[in-house]
Amino acid sequence: MSTTLVDKPPAQPAPAPELRRTSVRKRLTPYWLLLPGILWLLVFFAVPLVYQASTSVQTGSLEEGFKVTWHFATYWDALTEYYPQFLRSVLYAGSATLLCLLLGYPLAYLIAFRAGRWRNLILVLVIAPFFTSFLIRTLAWKTILADSGPVVGALNSLGLLEVTSMLGITEGDRVLATPLAVVCGLTYNFLPFMILPLYTSLERIDPRLHEAARDLYAAPSTVFRKVTFPLSMPGVVSGTLLTFIPASGDYVNAELLGSTDTKMVGSVIQSQFLRILDYPTAAALSFILMAVVLLMVTFYIRRAGTEDLL
Repeated sequence: MSTTLVDKPPAQPAPAPELRRTSVRKRLTPYWLLLPGILWLLVFFAVPLVYQASTSVQTGSLEEGFKVTWHFATYWDALTEYYPQFLRSVLYAGSATLLCLLLGYPLAYLIAFRAGRWRNLILVLVIAPFFTSFLIRTLAWKTILADSGPVVGALNSLGLLEVTSMLGITEGDRVLATPLAVVCGLTYNFLPFMILPLYTSLERIDPRLHEAARDLYAAPSTVFRKVTFPLSMPGVVSGTLLTFIPASGDYVNAELLGSTDTKMVGSVIQSQFLRILDYPTAAALSFILMAVVLLMVTFYIRRAGTEDLL
């Protein structure tokens, strides 16, 4: 009976210290690259958020000073007193987001598929308003929507102001200082935030998919409904989020284009912080607004599908 000897593989030499250090550096490199961003978030987001949270549970006055007393009733008091402004903010922001989608989608489609050599020029025109101050752009709408302006004259001649007055979005023969003026201002100021994600999403669609659908005798409406719009859903989701979130907290349009009856919650927060100097109520309102928007966005993303954000 014979036995076969199996040679053992030679032992691997231990890695040199230089190689171990190089391997450690390679593993730590991604974390070093993330460090500036993490520090930025800590200094300009996490720390102010914690400070704001502590402010919301304080009591006192500016003269006597504010102290943390864990007074959580401030949240309930703020919500019960200012819930109309919350509802108004959601309504105005939602209306502006819907208008931005209805106006922005055709333009984004035109830029992506029909603009040709004019594509870059149209994109520049879309981005051009950002070179002007947000405040100046909003003030310009006061002139556009003035009682003696062309918009009011055109709506009067068409008899549309009577309809909008019946709907409660204008008052009499004027548009300025009404809900319609605030929604128009929000729509104009945040329209580029809708157009650019839509264009990016549409531009990625392979034109051969449209050709294949037409080869299968699909009507243009069917091509849009079955091919174009489903494939552009990432842009729709991103655009609506980028429009609704800042619009819900905006106060400039409500202050300059609206009246006391069109105040949004952003106007209340600004007033509580800078005029009334009630810092706990202002901080509580800010957290309530953030929680409401976060819940709505979470629900929307789950309904739309999180893969649409990829």
